[in-house]
Amino acid sequence: MDWLSLQRHYVASPGLPARAARLLALERVLSGTQYDVLPNPFSRERSGAGEYIPLALRRPSVRTNLCRIVVDEAVSLLFGDTHWPSLVAADSRTVRGLVAFARDVGLPSLMTEGAIRGAVGSVAILFEVAHHVPRLSILNTAYLTPRWDTQTGILLEVVERYQVIGHVLAEQGHVITSDMLEAHFWWKRVWDVDSCTVFVPTPLGEEPSVPDTLRSIHHGLGFVPIVWTRNLSTTGMGEPDGECTFERAIDTVIEADYLLSQAGRGLKYGSDPTLVLKTNGFPENDVRQGGAASALTLPPEGDAKLLEINGNAAGAVLAHYRELRQLVLEQLHGNRAHGDRLSAGQSGRALEMMSQPLIWLADRLRHSYGEGGLIPIYRMACRFSSVLEDGLYLGGEMVRSMDPNGLALHWPPWFAPGEMELLSLAQGLVAAWRGGILSRETAVRLYATATGNPDPSGEWDRVCAFMADDTAENEEF
Repeated sequence: MDWLSLQRHYVASPGLPARAARLLALERVLSGTQYDVLPNPFSRERSGAGEYIPLALRRPSVRTNLCRIVVDEAVSLLFGDTHWPSLVAADSRTVRGLVAFARDVGLPSLMTEGAIRGAVGSVAILFEVAHHVPRLSILNTAYLTPRWDTQTGILLEVVERYQVIGHVLAEQGHVITSDMLEAHFWWKRVWDVDSCTVFVPTPLGEEPSVPDTLRSIHHGLGFVPIVWTRNLSTTGMGEPDGECTFERAIDTVIEADYLLSQAGRGLKYGSDPTLVLKTNGFPENDVRQGGAASALTLPPEGDAKLLEINGNAAGAVLAHYRELRQLVLEQLHGNRAHGDRLSAGQSGRALEMMSQPLIWLADRLRHSYGEGGLIPIYRMACRFSSVLEDGLYLGGEMVRSMDPNGLALHWPPWFAPGEMELLSLAQGLVAAWRGGILSRETAVRLYATATGNPDPSGEWDRVCAFMADDTAENEEF
């Protein structure tokens, strides 16, 4: 069975576009539930009527989840604890405000979750403000339809539309009659540059068209408070979704899952083989399984034997699986380094070379979720601070009119350098400074970045303060 055959088992919600069905199917792979729609466990070979159940109708007993593993590893290199990018801006006040903003809203964890969910093709982040306190949330783009200005690429409108059961609406405060509690309704919400309009839910077959005045708001921001990020793509217009990180390898992963499931089934079968009795016409009422389960008494013309599997098949299956795993990792640019082959004391450069394919993938993700995700979120925070009368409440104080000019990200090295690498770098920077090749400020920034310092600019300020204090002490003596 391949990916196209498996998708035919998924029931698509009527009324949703084909794009939504595709993204929802990919989300099943990402969450590891792509086989849950198949009706039979892998161990069930016969139906109640004695008919053989094809493998395509059985759930594999082994799920490698290689697609999710590669996505998690790439996102860890993208937004892990030691890989969060530092912010650079023309105004130092803006940097302090946005650093406080990222800390208050938990931006690193939110972007990590957004990059994982966006691996299917896209992710949308909703920016809301209540009582001057910002709040970010992730929206499922399978139910969203965006519209951009074809000239400028500015997001003009986002429509959210999906099905919901009546009793869920009743729990949210909607007026639903008792006979419609189990019925399906359309939920619709529209964001534009001036307002967020929520429509009254309507049963399937009717399109929501009556605005819910109690739940709709007029924000008057002049922009849509949603940041739309395309996976593995930085284009501002065109298709709403970028390339899926793992789609090209799904067929191979399915093959590997069924192969390992068959291997496990074969090993269990070999441990307890089926017993075949040849009675030469004499009836045998007892159906026996398990070679050494009991002693048998057969007529002189009878015969008994075990259906066994050659043990060499297990080794061949595992060798074939290893080849499939390598193929998947090559297709997805995953990490093919084995932990048991690593020695202690590896330098950062050595680890980088061993993980080069995964770094290439994470490098592309930096463009998508850095220039296409983090920077737009920071710019939107600056716009909120200018549009709202009193600005945003960040870091325990009100911050107004942050300047977005010069916003840029400074990414840390992929792996922390070793002690000898840091010593060599420090000696090289000192020699370059003394030789007039670069300034002391640049040397300090480069060394601070190499050591994983999240604030290279602040490090230079502290060095200047230290040198000023040292000069003052020497003058006193």
